Amino acid sequence: MTVLVWITEDSWAACVDAVHALAPAGQDVTLLHVTDTAALEAAHGAFTSLLGRSRADPGMQLEAMAREAAERVLTAAAERLGQPARRLQLRGRPEHQVVEAARGAALLVLAREGAAAGPKSLGKAARFVVDHAACPVLLIWPGPVPSAHHPPE
Repeated sequence: MTVLVWITEDSWAACVDAVHALAPAGQDVTLLHVTDTAALEAAHGAFTSLLGRSRADPGMQLEAMAREAAERVLTAAAERLGQPARRLQLRGRPEHQVVEAARGAALLVLAREGAAAGPKSLGKAARFVVDHAACPVLLIWPGPVPSAHHPPE
């Protein structure tokens, strides 16, 4: 069974540290990053309706930037974890993609959003995932995020 770790730009280090501390050695780990396609679709829409076709589609550049950013954070997370891990990049509504990816997982690890306690510490996507995941969920407090370019040793 797999431990699925939802990797986001602002909480990936805390999630990876929790898995490193709690998962038994040799446990299958999947690092999941989901690119929300709402902004990408808006950029493509602007190209086709407002800007006209005489210019380069800004959505294509945003898609490339999103792929590169996801790869950087997944690479940093894998290095910090220090053990073999599968990397999975998905696109779409994050809450739906995470719930679907968690089917059959032994554990889903995700972090709260922000440092405040209470109901506002879970955003819409995280609340949906906690409410709908079909596996146990480990919800952790985020910590400071190291640079994805220079993860700590």
